[in-house]
Amino acid sequence: MKQNIYDDPIFFEGYMNLRDSGRTYNDFLEQPAMKEEIQDLTGKRIMDLGCGTGALSKYCIDQGASSVVGVDISENMISRALNDHPDNKIIYVCSPIEDLSSTGEPFDLIVSSLALHYIKDYGSLIQKLHTLLKPGGRLVYSIEHPIVTARKDMNNWWGNDEGERLHWALDHYRHEGKRQQHWYVDGVIKYHRTIPTLINGLIQQGFTLEKLLEPLPTPEGLDLMPGLRNEERRPSFLIVSGRKSS
Repeated sequence: MKQNIYDDPIFFEGYMNLRDSGRTYNDFLEQPAMKEEIQDLTGKRIMDLGCGTGALSKYCIDQGASSVVGVDISENMISRALNDHPDNKIIYVCSPIEDLSSTGEPFDLIVSSLALHYIKDYGSLIQKLHTLLKPGGRLVYSIEHPIVTARKDMNNWWGNDEGERLHWALDHYRHEGKRQQHWYVDGVIKYHRTIPTLINGLIQQGFTLEKLLEPLPTPEGLDLMPGLRNEERRPSFLIVSGRKSS
C-alpha cells in the first residue's frame, strides 16, 4: 500500500503547524532554490507532483503559467489546497503519484517538491514522467539529500553533552532502500538512493541532465533561523533538473 502519512491526524496537525509558522527549511532553503530553477513560466502547462497545499501550483500560475495540474495522495492536502490556493487555472487531483495516467495534452514542465523520496519505484515513475512531457520539456524535483537519508536510523548529528553538534554521521550510503523515522509519528517511510541511481535513472529514460543543486539558505533565513548555518556543513536537499530529449 502506498504511504499516505499526511492524512494521519497527528502528523497533519504537526506538519501544518510547522508550515504555517513561516519559519521552515522549505521557506528559506528549498523553495527559493526551486523557484530559481523554474523561471520563464509564461504560457506553460505544468504538473505539480506532491502539490501539498497548492502553494507552488499557485506560484506557477502567478508567474504566467497557462494551467497547472496539482497531484497529491492526501485528501487533507488537497482540501487545504482548494481552500488556500483556489484558481480556475489549477486542477487538483487526489491520487498517488505512482498511479498517474495520461491527461491528454503533454506538459511543458513537471515539478515536484520533496515528494519523490516517498516513492518506492523511482525508475518506473521517471519512465512515466518522460511520457507525460513534451519533447524538450523539463523535470525539476527536490528531495532530501542522499546523505540525509543514507544512515538507516536517520539520526545523523552527533553532539557533546552540552548539545553542541560536532559532526554529521554518514553510513549505509550504498545500501539503498526503505528508511523509517519518527517525524511527529512513528514509521514515516522514505526511500534512500545514491546520487548515481538518481541521475542514471533520468539518463536511462531519455532525459538530459541540466543541473544539480545543493541549495544554501537565503540571508533572511539565516537571520531568522540560525540553525540553517549547518547547511555549510552538510546539505539537506538535492535539486535535480533534467530535460526530455527533443
